[in-house]
Amino acid sequence: MKTILIVEDEHTISRVLAVYLKHEGYEVVQAFDGSEGLALFAQRKPDLVLLDVMLPGMDGWAILKEIRRTSACPVIMLTALGDIDYRLKGLNQGADDYISKPFVGEEVVARVHAVLRRSSNVIDTENEKQFGSLKINMNSHVVTVNGDKVVLTPKDCSLLIFLAERPNRTFTREDLIENVWGMDYDGSDRAVDLSVKRIRQSLAAWPSAQGEIRTLRGLGYQFSVYDK
Repeated sequence: MKTILIVEDEHTISRVLAVYLKHEGYEVVQAFDGSEGLALFAQRKPDLVLLDVMLPGMDGWAILKEIRRTSACPVIMLTALGDIDYRLKGLNQGADDYISKPFVGEEVVARVHAVLRRSSNVIDTENEKQFGSLKINMNSHVVTVNGDKVVLTPKDCSLLIFLAERPNRTFTREDLIENVWGMDYDGSDRAVDLSVKRIRQSLAAWPSAQGEIRTLRGLGYQFSVYDK
């Protein structure tokens, strides 16, 4: 049974979400402010977090930042702020999805299912790939650079693995959306750009002489490996 942590200060919304998710077989843990949310996250180690942005005290952005310091747990942001800039901010900071209020319970459940499917899309191989000082365990999804573990979100890790399995091949945004995000993804293809940006930042210690994720203008992205 997978555990969902709901961090939402509006008790009515939290209760409704809990009912829908429990009906789908999830275990649900509820927090009603940021501090309680972080404490329960550390204590219960949930499989996914539904995180409201506008919380008393520590807001959702600060909580997301704290989660991403140590964990790649999927996070779906919940907020009444529907502006595109807020959605991009959430995705850029490592959120896996973004749902604007008001929403219906069935939509949230469908998004939870989709994000968990993407995050558990494990490639069935025991191989470990190495590109200079960059190592990727294709089974455990552990990524290291110079022996230091790199923390990536499940989506970012899936994208990196997809590209690393196909070095020096170019893929359009549409290719990556279809193969990494899945056919059920209905968001913007800008998510690919933001994911690549985060991966590059996370792999900053990987020497550019050994390889890089290249942007080929008008064509797409390529995991380029250099024989140097």
